[in-house]
Amino acid sequence: MKYNIENNKIKITDINDFNLQKTFECGQCFRWNKDKNGAYVGIAYGKPTRLYQENNSIIITSTAEDFEKTWREYFDLDRDYNEIMEKVSIDDYMKRATSYGAGLRLLRQETWEALCSFIISQNNNIPRIKRIISTLCERFGDNITFNGDNYYTFPSAKTIASLKPSDLAPLRCGYRADYIISAAGAVASGDIDLDALAKKSPIEARTALKRLHGVGDKVADCVLLFGLHMLDAFPIDVWVKRVVEEQYGKNFDPGVFSPYAGVAQQYMFYYARNHGNT
Repeated sequence: MKYNIENNKIKITDINDFNLQKTFECGQCFRWNKDKNGAYVGIAYGKPTRLYQENNSIIITSTAEDFEKTWREYFDLDRDYNEIMEKVSIDDYMKRATSYGAGLRLLRQETWEALCSFIISQNNNIPRIKRIISTLCERFGDNITFNGDNYYTFPSAKTIASLKPSDLAPLRCGYRADYIISAAGAVASGDIDLDALAKKSPIEARTALKRLHGVGDKVADCVLLFGLHMLDAFPIDVWVKRVVEEQYGKNFDPGVFSPYAGVAQQYMFYYARNHGNT
């Protein structure tokens, strides 16, 4: 990866395995949106930024320090996704899926945000998930002005733990309000240490997450993959379940894609959701 800096903009050149639309619209994140000029604007780790694509270059609004401390890792820029695509393209279906999803990258999201977001995602569609999370941040996060507009940090677990379910009524998140506050309380009190989970095995981390009220297999696996960046985690939603049933059958083992089963899952999801399973 090569990049240069000019006027608080980082220009990454010669990067052909990073597509902004595929990365931000593949269902892994919910706080990146296009502005009127087609650039993506979002906030992560309390820092807002704007990105746009220009041929094989990505331009990020950022200081050199923020790029090195936050965005380089957040966008997983030191990983070769072309190599991953080759490794998980084990059959004709996956060759089609990876070709369609080429440029998709897995973000290194903040773990509490990922946990809370995927609790909200249960039995929900992406536009509604985004509305709920946006309202949550506007009401309980900190305001940050960026390019003349207001953005909001993701509220801390401590902040959410202090609330009652009725406080979340404006979110219109239904039964999930109890789950959100319960998980926030566990994180804020130290009953579950999200930083420590990153050092455990996927099985240990998954078991710990499933002890949380309202966290089942799918939410736990999403947190492993998107919050702890355990790339072998394999969340199964309705789209991926359909792919597995139609393409691989009941004895399917995600281990065939190891150590990148989670990346393979994202290619499956993105291809099936946008293009069908054929």
